[in-house]
Amino acid sequence: MTKTVLVTGGTGFVGAHIIFQLLQGGYNVRTTLRSLSSKSKVIDTLKSNGINTFESLAFVEADLSKDDNWDVAMKGCDYVLSVASPVFFTIPKDENEVIRPAVEGIVRVLKAAQNAGVKRVIMTSNFGAIGFSNNNPNIATTEKDWTNPNEKGLSAYEKSKLLAELAAWDFIKKEGCNLEFATINPVAILGPSLSAHISGSFGLIEHLLNGSMKSIPNISLNIVDVRDVADLHIRAMTNPNANGQRFIASADGQISLPEIATLLKDKAPDITKKVSTKTVPNWVIYLAALFNKQAKEAALLLRMSRNVSNKKAKKILDWNPIANKEEAILASLNSMIKYEIIK
Repeated sequence: MTKTVLVTGGTGFVGAHIIFQLLQGGYNVRTTLRSLSSKSKVIDTLKSNGINTFESLAFVEADLSKDDNWDVAMKGCDYVLSVASPVFFTIPKDENEVIRPAVEGIVRVLKAAQNAGVKRVIMTSNFGAIGFSNNNPNIATTEKDWTNPNEKGLSAYEKSKLLAELAAWDFIKKEGCNLEFATINPVAILGPSLSAHISGSFGLIEHLLNGSMKSIPNISLNIVDVRDVADLHIRAMTNPNANGQRFIASADGQISLPEIATLLKDKAPDITKKVSTKTVPNWVIYLAALFNKQAKEAALLLRMSRNVSNKKAKKILDWNPIANKEEAILASLNSMIKYEIIK
């Protein structure tokens, strides 16, 4: 019997890839949109990537900040993939304006799922909920770790994801009854986009390419391809052993911003003429962090460990990433060229 999956946020970078893979896998898919006026965008995106029939795809208008229609969205669903996050076009001065909607949104989804008799919810959390407080590169960061909410330099966005995940696990513990639950915690998500809608992580590449990053901080990153993130969601959804677990989504190893700059210049010399080769000494960032919020966030990224383990997802879910970090970066670059995000 064909299973029905609700994916929240069908227009998003990750959500679109999940819907694409679910339809390829023969699932009935329902997706929520803040406005049904976006329905044509989703269909056009899927069409342009080879999906030709849409009998298995349905749309419901629902907003994470409102109770309306969540009961309709959940009715008859076996699984829920809670991918959507509250949208902010500018970061509010008060971090609670970011945190409150994120926390209330996931609790709203979990309550509706429980009321509808959904079997399992998979939440898209992020690495910010796990690894921003491990400063020891000799100790691997794993799913057992949690970021300290009071960590100096923790951005409002990262803090909102952390507190939303904590609220979700608290709900499951106190009110979850028979509702199964797991989280996917991706590092920086890159890879090919199915449309001109890209993730925030693409901003790193864009700042390198347009020359706005005159000198490059020696910050290391962990990267994962969006196709592997979508695959991991579906594996966590169906594997009995995933219930009650967190899974870090990351390709093997790490790569620094200067290394990314060199990779881009080597592979695409024609469009990387503005990419800087100058680096910023770490002490400059640490000094600036005493006075500047953005530098404080950069200082946190400098001092945190990038020794990140992806063994749990590999072992429990038999997950093997199809793309390494370099392939994900170059796929992002190709998408930015294809959709004219960069000229």
